Amino acid sequence: MRRPRVAGPKVANERDVSIITALAGAIMYLNVIQLAESFGVAESVVEGWIKNEALPCVQDRGRLLFDRAQVVAWAAERGLAAKAGFLAPVATSSNQGGRLERWLRAGGIWRDVPAAQLRDTLARVVAALPGAAPAVRQMLGQRVNAVDGITWAPVGGGLALPHLRSHVALGRDAGILALVFLRDALPVEIESPPDGVPITRLFFFIAPSPRAHLELLAQLSMTLTRGGLKNLVLSGATDAEIFAAVAAAETEAKP
Repeated sequence: MRRPRVAGPKVANERDVSIITALAGAIMYLNVIQLAESFGVAESVVEGWIKNEALPCVQDRGRLLFDRAQVVAWAAERGLAAKAGFLAPVATSSNQGGRLERWLRAGGIWRDVPAAQLRDTLARVVAALPGAAPAVRQMLGQRVNAVDGITWAPVGGGLALPHLRSHVALGRDAGILALVFLRDALPVEIESPPDGVPITRLFFFIAPSPRAHLELLAQLSMTLTRGGLKNLVLSGATDAEIFAAVAAAETEAKP
């Protein structure tokens, strides 16, 4: 069976404009797992902080969510510092230079993808993973298609950072990043957005090691909380514009 063709760049429509407006003052929300990973502690420790240390959080459909900015301020008051994940400073070692752009070019920018075909698209991204043996790509593709194989990681404003639920250790060069523009929003039964803005833009990634996974989360979250790239992504900018913005963001992050 032939796969449907993925369309080229599209100009912003009314939904894109509404998402950009929402994101202008957007809050990045984290869940308990993401927060625990960032501080390198067990989830029970985070729950203890809520109970005993007034860690700010909100209840949403039976789950706990954390405003990233509030958590950063709370941690600073207590001398806590995140070492990885969504709260950590972006890694700036010399061997990290150009990583996001290089991996995005490997994974590609996929446009007008129906939500019903999202897992199939992500499996095609995995099939292009550089530096990995065919058997490894096949195993990762099976994880993508497993019911609970992906953590969708919505960050608000219509954006999400999905990744494999189980972290993997691959070769040093086995990393990939893909940007997916959905034709229709990610169904809420798969992942409910914390701010109510439908999820239509996803950065899917595989990192070469668990440590690199957390560093990449930090790098992506930091990049998307700054203006240029996130606005281009939400407005459906061209591939060339997005690649240039990723490269510029990495250059700005260097010391």
